[in-house]
Amino acid sequence: MAMTGPFGDDTNDDALMNEINMTPLVDVMLVLLIVFMVTIPAMQHALKIELPRVASQPESTSAQHVDIGIAADGAILWNGARIGKDELAAKLQAAATAKPQPELRLHADRNVRYEHVADVMAQAHVAGITQLGFMTDPRGKP
Repeated sequence: MAMTGPFGDDTNDDALMNEINMTPLVDVMLVLLIVFMVTIPAMQHALKIELPRVASQPESTSAQHVDIGIAADGAILWNGARIGKDELAAKLQAAATAKPQPELRLHADRNVRYEHVADVMAQAHVAGITQLGFMTDPRGKP
């Protein structure tokens, strides 16, 4: 007594399908063929441009730096040389107009009053200095 499925009698249950369904493969290949046929002519129509040639070297515009030291007693040092407050304003004005403008590196003594540091910073701002850096002792010793 054989059992029948919901769709009737299956007498060929043991027979396997021996063929590969080629329709999806052919569809994919045709789509790829069309994509390549559309894109390849677009790549062939590139503009040929004759670009100008120049024979120049980059200009060396490395910015210099100016070291300003403020001693514990309020004395001002410009690159190691002691200067007065009126001379500081003139030197800052000259540095601000230099091309390229140098970076101002401020070295302040640990025991200096903050008003001296703020005064130098204010004079640099008035002169037009745009780059100001604070230098510290990396060892952290007093």
